[in-house]
Amino acid sequence: MASIRKTEDKVGNVIYKVQASNGRGRRVTRSWKPQEGWSAKTIQRELNKFAANLEQELERGAVVTKREQIQQAAAAELEKAKLKTVKQYGDMVFMAIKEPSLSENTKHCYRNALDKHIYPIIGDLLIENVTPSMITSLLAEKQKQGLKKSSLDKYWIVMSGLFKMAYNDDTISKNPMDKAIRPRESKQNSEMKACEKAYTLEELRYILKCLDNEPLKWQTYINLLADTGMRRGEASGLMWSDIDFKEGIITIKRNLQFSPGKGIYTTTPKNGKMRTVDVGDKVLRLLMMLRQEQSEKCISKYVFTQEGLAEPMHPTSPTHYFKVFSKKYEVEDFHPHKLRHTMASLAITNGADVVSVSARLGHSDSAVTLRMYAHANEESKRRAGDIFRNAIGAE
Repeated sequence: MASIRKTEDKVGNVIYKVQASNGRGRRVTRSWKPQEGWSAKTIQRELNKFAANLEQELERGAVVTKREQIQQAAAAELEKAKLKTVKQYGDMVFMAIKEPSLSENTKHCYRNALDKHIYPIIGDLLIENVTPSMITSLLAEKQKQGLKKSSLDKYWIVMSGLFKMAYNDDTISKNPMDKAIRPRESKQNSEMKACEKAYTLEELRYILKCLDNEPLKWQTYINLLADTGMRRGEASGLMWSDIDFKEGIITIKRNLQFSPGKGIYTTTPKNGKMRTVDVGDKVLRLLMMLRQEQSEKCISKYVFTQEGLAEPMHPTSPTHYFKVFSKKYEVEDFHPHKLRHTMASLAITNGADVVSVSARLGHSDSAVTLRMYAHANEESKRRAGDIFRNAIGAE
């Protein structure tokens, strides 16, 4: 038998709360409101009819209890959470978990790889149906289109992360990346890249000589990168307070970055740690001259600023300038990061130990430096052998 309770709604109108139960733990409550002008007898008759209908509907399952509503909603959410396609999993799980730990630039690279190169090919496939041959085919097709090995490596890294996560959380039973074939670069191209990574001493001297004809700002910037191995963003974010002119030391505290979504922003150096580097007398003199020149136009806490303004130089400005410089002085493949490689390579080949060079570059581990400059390290080891043999007079 249904129970009926008379009450009022929020605006004071009379309503009735009708609760029906089938005696087996299933119980539902519904509100019923009489029409204006009904007599007490009519209200009672229609109310009893409503209560009887509610009991009948409950019995045959036409209405659900509150608990059943919650269970159905939970089941619907669970079904919704069973992500089927690569794109669904990539967006709603992989990137949702990954993005908070990525820098803005890396986040943009991941999104670009997924949205423009991975999803258009396998995004609509059921993630559990993706095979190693599909991954291999995707990358092979991109390679045929002329994409660089560095781009293919990025797509490999993104897909490896995505499918590894799906495998670890039991979304898929097998990881297709385990048997996919990664595109390889020819040995000749690989060796050429290793040689092109850094300038020779003669090439660097030519570049620094050409700077005599360039604005003081760029003389300072390029000499600073060549001397310290700073990253482009680290130099762009450098402040005058970071420079100890007396001791000839610079503290690298920040990294100025740009991404299309976030604009210009500041982060810590790449490994998350500050570091100090010594600088040569020439660089210190150039910095002093630049500070004097800058003070005549504006007062800024930044070393490298926008022309005539106190705002820091845009992080991409050096790349544009290096292209102009490259064309003007016929310096092939001239870009900021290559000066960093040059500093490290020349330092190691001339006797600097890898651990010291690693600390100067701000690498998280000297093993990273050793892998990057293995060729230079081999030359350094041969020089060490020559020095020893010369010392003992051995032939």
